[in-house]
Amino acid sequence: MKKVVAASLFLVGLLSASAHAHKTWVRPSQTNLSGPEPWVTVDAAVSNDLFYFNHFPLRLDGLKITAPDGGSVEATNQSVGRYRSVFDLQLQQDGTYRIAVINQGLFATWQENGQPQRWRGNAESFATQVPKDASDLRVTESIGRIETFVTKNAPTTTAMEPVGKGIELLPVSHPNDLVSGEKGTFRLLVEGKPAAGLEIEVIRGETRYRNSMDSMKVTTNSEGEFTVAWPEPGMYWLTTSTEDSVTSVPQAGTRRLSYTVTLEVLPE
Repeated sequence: MKKVVAASLFLVGLLSASAHAHKTWVRPSQTNLSGPEPWVTVDAAVSNDLFYFNHFPLRLDGLKITAPDGGSVEATNQSVGRYRSVFDLQLQQDGTYRIAVINQGLFATWQENGQPQRWRGNAESFATQVPKDASDLRVTESIGRIETFVTKNAPTTTAMEPVGKGIELLPVSHPNDLVSGEKGTFRLLVEGKPAAGLEIEVIRGETRYRNSMDSMKVTTNSEGEFTVAWPEPGMYWLTTSTEDSVTSVPQAGTRRLSYTVTLEVLPE
């Protein structure tokens, strides 16, 4: 049973959710800050309602924060509670920070003595922990990126340079310079290359306090670009996913890629 629960949580953390399922997110207390060394607090959760933590905390094992100069920064005051994880970040440099929780791993199922078996881990441990002659072996690789961006003073783009793994977002419009009544344009990459035909779901937060999700859907063009017209201010949740067969182990037939970002849209 423990293996089943662990595997379920693993997939929840990696796969993008539909409008009727749990949603994974990271939400900063602010996205635009000023002053000598301001702080931001970030919540991270898997929830039924957007930005209202009521299901599971999002684990911070894969937390990676990229500073405006491209270097790495450590979060402080990390804590995992019953419904959410939380941490603080001091913005010592001017510019834009990339805050991401990145999950990558393998999920396998097979039959052993007539009983279903489940395993999760990385490519290195797969060879020693999963029987080579396992019956009905099915292996799926997953790469999920859940992120947001915060800026101290003037926005920059160095922290947003692609690493070439999974789905990534590149700014055409800067993610910390979005205003209601205007349009924001972004480019999605898969393995560092423009990804055409990806469908992105866009939902404004505070879904707990309205009767419908008011979900919008847009699709990337041949250059991997998509545009969103922001109807009103607020924190927005954008998510997309895709599958391919570019796996890191021969036994894995499918690779699932997901991407989720939280963006703040300010009033006109």
